[in-house]
Amino acid sequence: MKMKKKPIFIVSITFTLLLLLSSLSPVKPVEAQEDPYIIATDVTFAPFEYQNEDDEYVGIDIDLLAAIAEDQGFEYELRPMNFSAGLQALEANQVDGMIAAMSITPEREESFDFSEPYIDAGPVLAVHEDNDEISSYADLDGKNLAVKVGTTGAQFAEELAQEFDVTINQFEDSANMYEAVVAGHSDAAVEDYPVMAYAIQQGLPLKLPTEPEAGYPVGFAVNGGQNQELLAMFNAGLVNVMEDGTYDEILDTYLISAEDASVAESAGFFSLLSNNFDALMAGLGRTLVLTLVAFGISLVAGTIIGLFSATKNKALNLIANIYVTVLRGIPLIVLAFFMYFTVPQLFNIQLSAFAAGIITLSLNTTAYIAEQVRGGIAAVPIGQLEASRSLGLPYRQSMQKVVLPQAIKIMIPSLINQFVITLKDTSILSVIGIVELTQSGRIIIARSYQSGAMWIIVGLIYLIIITILTKLSNLIERSLMND
Repeated sequence: MKMKKKPIFIVSITFTLLLLLSSLSPVKPVEAQEDPYIIATDVTFAPFEYQNEDDEYVGIDIDLLAAIAEDQGFEYELRPMNFSAGLQALEANQVDGMIAAMSITPEREESFDFSEPYIDAGPVLAVHEDNDEISSYADLDGKNLAVKVGTTGAQFAEELAQEFDVTINQFEDSANMYEAVVAGHSDAAVEDYPVMAYAIQQGLPLKLPTEPEAGYPVGFAVNGGQNQELLAMFNAGLVNVMEDGTYDEILDTYLISAEDASVAESAGFFSLLSNNFDALMAGLGRTLVLTLVAFGISLVAGTIIGLFSATKNKALNLIANIYVTVLRGIPLIVLAFFMYFTVPQLFNIQLSAFAAGIITLSLNTTAYIAEQVRGGIAAVPIGQLEASRSLGLPYRQSMQKVVLPQAIKIMIPSLINQFVITLKDTSILSVIGIVELTQSGRIIIARSYQSGAMWIIVGLIYLIIITILTKLSNLIERSLMND
């Protein structure tokens, strides 16, 4: 495939004209809103955005945004999430803007308004350092190609697939995409050149068999027709930071030439754990809070829905059946996307990722607990209810004082199991930007590129916590059984 080459990291000519105009007088700040702007970013895309060992978000995009915000006098709050999820959040007005090395393509310009471009970065092909079979695009014929969802690299891979027999494997983040090539699951990967070069500098056993392609310019984005004052401030601040040298300092910090780069040494298992212990514990804390709050809500709601199923009232039976059928039939990740992206658009409301995560887990877990309650009640011999009714107790008191206490003892093992499932399900919520334990691991991998050791650490943390919680639950179960 032939594509016109051009140098990487050339700032758009538009800015040359803007800088000449700005030399007459600095661009004045535009009036900002009082509340902080919510800015989506992809924190697994070094060197543009990633989290350092001090748990601070850094990178070209992050530092540039900070410099522009200081220059223009506005406040912002970062919202880290996967790139594709960030695009959906921007479109749903869940965030005010997005900065994530976002290429300005004609397709995206139909939905979003972009700032003036601040860097150019074209896609490049990478293979394992021991792979001598692929030296050109023609050698990809019959091979697997790894890409990151929603990126220009993925778009370029689609173009390659039209010319060659290429199977495309899609990943949500760059680190997993690289690991697929290192592990031999994919023959090559396509990524923006600065990101790929940074990964190789960090010690990944990859090499670049081809020259980088001409890419689209990169810019800051807001939803179409929305937050125009934020866009104006970004453009104005960008001119100023380019003029005073801040822009060049930021690029020099992160874009190291191949000649000057030194391959980073991988930290050992225990060093990786100790260096990132605080971040992992913070992620674990969010995981436990999500689990406890969602399970508490589900326990109450599930009991109510379960009682609906156990009554002789057909209307209540129908309500319970519809709820359980629908909620058990929807995958959790689809429900999370629906709550965080679709519901705000339908009702024109703002919903935080944490609130959307709690609602998602609660709705899903309630359906399963409702079935456990129904099954527990059904397991109690019908004679227990009939005996209490024959003694003059009304139906409600018979259920409350006779049937439910016995049903709870029957349900305890199932409820313990459901609690563990809910805890593990929190990992899915990383797709809407919640930095729980699994997402914390992804962020660390994006910085260290040590996915093998980090996933072992994350897995061990889950195993330890679930084992402890299971033991405590078993103690509670034995205590109730002995009463």
